[in-house]
Amino acid sequence: MNALIWHGHATRRAAVLIGCTALVLGLTGTGAEAGPRDLGRQVLAPGDGWGSAGAGTTGGSAADAEHVHTVTTWAEFRQALADGGSAPKVIKVKGMIDAVSEGCDAFAADGYDFQRYLADYDPAVWGHDNPVSGEQEELRAASAARQDQAIKANVPADTTIVGVGKGSGILGGSLQIKGVDNVILRNLTIEAPVDCFPQWDPTDDNKTGAWNSEYDGVVVYGSTHVWIDHNTLTDGRYADSTLPSYFGKVYQQHDGLLDVVRGANHVTVSWNSFADHDKTMLIGNSDSAGSTDTDKLKVTLHHNRFEGIVERAPRVRFGQVDSYNNHFVVTGDQNYAYVFGIGASSQLYATHNALSLAPGVSVGKALKKWNEAPLTAENNYVNGKLTDLIAVHNAEIPGETLRSGAGWTPTLRTRVDNPKAVPGIVDHCAGAGRLR
Repeated sequence: MNALIWHGHATRRAAVLIGCTALVLGLTGTGAEAGPRDLGRQVLAPGDGWGSAGAGTTGGSAADAEHVHTVTTWAEFRQALADGGSAPKVIKVKGMIDAVSEGCDAFAADGYDFQRYLADYDPAVWGHDNPVSGEQEELRAASAARQDQAIKANVPADTTIVGVGKGSGILGGSLQIKGVDNVILRNLTIEAPVDCFPQWDPTDDNKTGAWNSEYDGVVVYGSTHVWIDHNTLTDGRYADSTLPSYFGKVYQQHDGLLDVVRGANHVTVSWNSFADHDKTMLIGNSDSAGSTDTDKLKVTLHHNRFEGIVERAPRVRFGQVDSYNNHFVVTGDQNYAYVFGIGASSQLYATHNALSLAPGVSVGKALKKWNEAPLTAENNYVNGKLTDLIAVHNAEIPGETLRSGAGWTPTLRTRVDNPKAVPGIVDHCAGAGRLR
């Protein structure tokens, strides 16, 4: 495995064949131990991305025995999050726990009838000039409120949540890391929540209408020092390709996989697998959020794998976002829009990444300009070949000319692998179940 020197950090070589466990032990600074390692006690290594800034990210590693919980149901999980007040805690998720085990019908308000909803708000009847209103919309909103209450789990400060072994995680729940400090999520398979009650907005999409959904798999909202590592985030059983259409528009039941918003800061996202999703990752959720987001939203993304995603890997506003050693895979049959979205006042620094694009897939579309914001995009490889992503984008899409130069240089990188080696390294080691 080839490593490049980065700002004075020591480098070393290792073969992928040594296994992901040894690799991650080296990268996180945890030493080799006799017997099984306790993932709940591991912390983010110094210098490993923005999450290591300041006091760093230790999660619930200091928890005493009374505040270490193993859970097997959604009710147990939410209770464990609430127990113990502000004490550090470790929550071990064993098996796949389902936040919607009783199905969508369990949330439906009395009198809500989806077929009636479709009849009432059919554009042929309602038109496209006004938002929907009336009894069925009120009942839809009441049903949505019930789901909201049931599937969201508030993660407190000083908490580590880890999956036990392989095949552990959360189905249909939304982890809310909101207004807290010092949280770690590791080794979890997270299947994106399905919105049981999307809202029809006839005025959306240039008055052609659209179905709008809620609920992200993970939301980091106004929180600091968060480490999200070795997880698999995906639509899983409910791919967008399986969703029906009404009024000529896909009945969209997914929102984001991982969003970092509203003044969140100092986040490291490492060694995760993001798969089969549309709106994958939003860093900054509004052009008008400068009062909360300026000089915040500092996020590092490294050694993540993205496959089967449509867009937002990530889309960035305001933040100094460092993206390196990630592998982006675009197949020929997927609905691909872009990888990096360049948004308001963003300062994206994207280097040493690998893109594997199917024949005929546009290289220029790897970047998408939403606002005027220079970025740094150097030493990235497309199908094994060094490629200037900005130059190719500007040549292919001259109406969205991008400027080079993010205006800052990352210093919190423990190592940078040769981008030619990134597909092999990342594909072998990223995602849940790769830590043993």
